[in-house]
Amino acid sequence: MSSATDLTAIEAIVIGASAGGVEALLSILGTLREGFTLPIIVVLHLPDQRCSHLAEVFARRVALPVIEACDKTPVDAGTLYFAAPGYHLSVEQDRSFSLSLEPRLHHSRPAIDYLFESASDAYGAHLAAVLLTGANRDGARGLTHVKQQGGLTIVQDPQEAQVATMPQAALAMHLPDHILPIRGIGRLLVELERIAC
Repeated sequence: MSSATDLTAIEAIVIGASAGGVEALLSILGTLREGFTLPIIVVLHLPDQRCSHLAEVFARRVALPVIEACDKTPVDAGTLYFAAPGYHLSVEQDRSFSLSLEPRLHHSRPAIDYLFESASDAYGAHLAAVLLTGANRDGARGLTHVKQQGGLTIVQDPQEAQVATMPQAALAMHLPDHILPIRGIGRLLVELERIAC
């Protein structure tokens, strides 16, 4: 386990969640102060629907600007992005978003693995990836990729997760840098931003 003092400066945070994820995300992101400087990019598994109200729901509850990620949009500092329903979300080498209709992964589109792997290729060791509660194996492979690229990996403590399948799948593949309860994850994100400033 690395201590906060020897962490590489993080330039972006990616978060994946599924069942139970809205509550977990609100708990983590609701504690971030206005002016938080790191971009946060989220894939939350949703039922297929034409539009998602996640951005509006979170905009009322968090201090950061919240938007749904659009194709070709650059990743801006201090912004919370949500993947649009029905599209895989990737981060390109120039640190802009791309949306695709490639086949579902783990029955999901957007898939967490797509986001984690592409963001890891774009940010390398300067990425922090967080995997939260969920009912399938999505995110485990992506988290391993982040770790292989030198990024920071964080998994919600399965004992605390509303649905432990996703954190357990990640732990079966690799040992993350941190296994934390929700409150601990929120505190760590604050610390990562402090180091990055």
